[in-house]
Amino acid sequence: MGDLSPQIREVARSLLRDEKVDLIIGYEQGSLPLRTSPCFIRNPDEAERLVWNPCCENNLATYLHRATGKVGIVAKGCDARSIVAEIVERQIAREDVVIIGVPCQGVIDRTKIEARLDGREVLEADVSEGLITLRGEGFEETLDLAEVLCDGCATCHHRNPPLYDVLIGEPVPEVEDADEYAAVRALEDQTSDERWAYFANEFSRCIRCYACREACPCCYCAECFVDQAQPCWFGKGDDLSDVMAFHIVRAYHVAGRCLDCGACARACPMHIDLRVLVKKLEKDVRELYGYEAGLDLESVPPLATFRLDDPQEFIK
Repeated sequence: MGDLSPQIREVARSLLRDEKVDLIIGYEQGSLPLRTSPCFIRNPDEAERLVWNPCCENNLATYLHRATGKVGIVAKGCDARSIVAEIVERQIAREDVVIIGVPCQGVIDRTKIEARLDGREVLEADVSEGLITLRGEGFEETLDLAEVLCDGCATCHHRNPPLYDVLIGEPVPEVEDADEYAAVRALEDQTSDERWAYFANEFSRCIRCYACREACPCCYCAECFVDQAQPCWFGKGDDLSDVMAFHIVRAYHVAGRCLDCGACARACPMHIDLRVLVKKLEKDVRELYGYEAGLDLESVPPLATFRLDDPQEFIK
């Protein structure tokens, strides 16, 4: 797929020029190699800042419920599903958002690149034809792009936006045969003590920065439960029981709503495996209720509704 940036710029420029939107949310080049930043533009002349490449990792839907006026937003598959979920949950109105859909073949996981370079600093990076070329002081290395994509991207079944107003480029082939729950089943095969030990070890690194919460488009509460003082649900320190309580409760809050965009894990400065916990709950919701979030505007999340034939084994 060729560079879609010029097409995105032209659509954004047209929407702003014709006053069809008040704001465009997209991506612009970051200050470091392999980085992009969320970009907010209100003037047609600023559309030249917009870019699209495999470094566009942020889920931009997290900014929608904070925006005012009519908003145009660049959305890959998981972002568009998040937008659908926010519309379903009445956080935004469908008529207030113009979705600029972009087919996505995955975003880069910088931690994988860092592991390959073993401390060497990247000063320049180019992505072309399925390869990523990295340059730094005294080295140049070319990697297969597929080997350094985020784990969730490798098994993503919704690379094309399910909802859009304008589609940039041509749809890409969906991944049909990838096993997206392999890590979850490996976790399920462990004993309860082994699973607890695994999560205790992972969450022991948590510094309570809440970057995962801020990056997540599902976390839009005006006051998060972790910030409440009356009542205070658990301590604010770094005691492991309090840390694990935050992550477990948050995981249940996004059960049946999480889109597996991976924004929480990418935002975590301590590289905690946040994805496997919410992925487990996603698997349970799909098996119990046959529900997958963010695919259409008519389906209500199972934990936000009730049917007479709902499974109720937990009561027994």
